[in-house]
Amino acid sequence: MEEEFRALLKRVRAELVTPAEFAAYERLLALVRTSRDGRRDELAAILVAPERPLWAREIAAFALGAEGDRRAFETLVLLLNYREPVRCATAAFVLARLRDPRTARAAAALATNPLRTAYALHPVRLLTELRAPESVPALLATLERLLAARDHCWPVARACVEGLGILGDRRAEDALVAARGHDRLSAAAHEALARLA
Repeated sequence: MEEEFRALLKRVRAELVTPAEFAAYERLLALVRTSRDGRRDELAAILVAPERPLWAREIAAFALGAEGDRRAFETLVLLLNYREPVRCATAAFVLARLRDPRTARAAAALATNPLRTAYALHPVRLLTELRAPESVPALLATLERLLAARDHCWPVARACVEGLGILGDRRAEDALVAARGHDRLSAAAHEALARLA
């Protein structure tokens, strides 16, 4: 977890431009690292305060989520659906460890939304990691839709195939057989089917 947090801080620091942003960043870092009473409440307040930059919300949500504070959930789900893959990946990492019972439902809703397919890679991977009751139905629905679509969105389709293989549910067999007929999915589908067997 510490390594991922360091990577987040390095990425955020590279985004900062003005002296005011650097000062705000240092103050937030000091808050994250302090052990004083009320620290979590102050971090949670950042998540809902108006006009706070996204990077500040992301750092606060990571810190809270890493400690199992479910007040981070909504911000992390927002970031899971964000247009920048690196932010999605960070959010998925923390959500997997937050253990909030709402996480699988939220990830399934994002993965199966046909209007957000381009952002579905990390929700699909998160569903695989969670192994929740929602995981197989959501991955199946997403894969079947992508196989039938004109734009297959190969990275997301491949993640679905790989996830269904990892989850090992026989309900996925027909979809994986269909995926095997696509050159870009064939190897992953063969491997997934072998796992089912």
